[in-house]
Amino acid sequence: MKTNSYFPEGTLISTPANQAAIATEEALEAARQNGSILEAQVSICDIFHNMWLNLPCMDAMIPREEGAVGIAEGDLRDIALIARVGKPVAFRVKRIDTLESGKKLAILSRRSVQEDCQAHYLSKLQTGDIIDARVTHLEPFGAFVDIGCGIVSMVPIDAISVSRITHPSDRFVVGDKIRVIIKGRQGKRILLSHKELLGTWEENASLYRVGETTTGIVRSIEKYGVFIELMPNLAGLAELRQPVEIGQRVSVYIKSLIPEKLKVKLILVDVCEPDERPLPPQYFYQGDHIDRWLYTPEGAGKHVESVFESSTDS
Repeated sequence: MKTNSYFPEGTLISTPANQAAIATEEALEAARQNGSILEAQVSICDIFHNMWLNLPCMDAMIPREEGAVGIAEGDLRDIALIARVGKPVAFRVKRIDTLESGKKLAILSRRSVQEDCQAHYLSKLQTGDIIDARVTHLEPFGAFVDIGCGIVSMVPIDAISVSRITHPSDRFVVGDKIRVIIKGRQGKRILLSHKELLGTWEENASLYRVGETTTGIVRSIEKYGVFIELMPNLAGLAELRQPVEIGQRVSVYIKSLIPEKLKVKLILVDVCEPDERPLPPQYFYQGDHIDRWLYTPEGAGKHVESVFESSTDS
């Protein structure tokens, strides 16, 4: 993977180096002088939308204008600050004040960290680069992910997997660490994809054998049959022989695998107990860049491909 100093928020908070840096006033002052990026949890967002943190050595505040890139300019709403309560944020120490009471108060900036992340990391990413991300929240149309220091982008629902889902919660849980691909840029927005990391048809199909019985998830019910997902990038069709519902986990017998037609023929066996949460993504590609991804096998009647080329969209 490429070297990177800017991580999704929550990556540093439990590290020994971060814990040591916020433990004492002396260590915090050293971090200020070094410009170190630290993390801690927001305890309160006050009526003026300043964020407060209880560091082990002293209280700390991130003034509203320093809460995130775009807040001062009006490009980002204050709800983005409110939503950080109870969650970790990245920051640098601007100064340490002494109050009239004699107590110390650290003044922090999250904005400066995000500005550096934009300038020194995100702006240098190329189409096809693969980076780490953390799921921040889910909407019917896509999964929002932190791609560095609290800067958020979105993976559209149709780019999450080849197998269709009804909601991103079918794949992810808030807090999941995932990998994403830079699909392009549209103005200031970074466009993301995910499905290309989940394997081709052949890579997924190679995990199964004709005659096996395994489990899958009902994704679609049609007049001619029921589509059952075996893997996020592999689904098959079974005759509807018993009542099932979308989202149910079922056992299926693998009747045939037909690469040239991209078909997996299944026999529905039974309904199973539901899983409590989606399984973590299984990534077939572990590199840090791809230029082209061909999902379909050679000679297949259907062609499904993603090409990652630089774009000048604005």
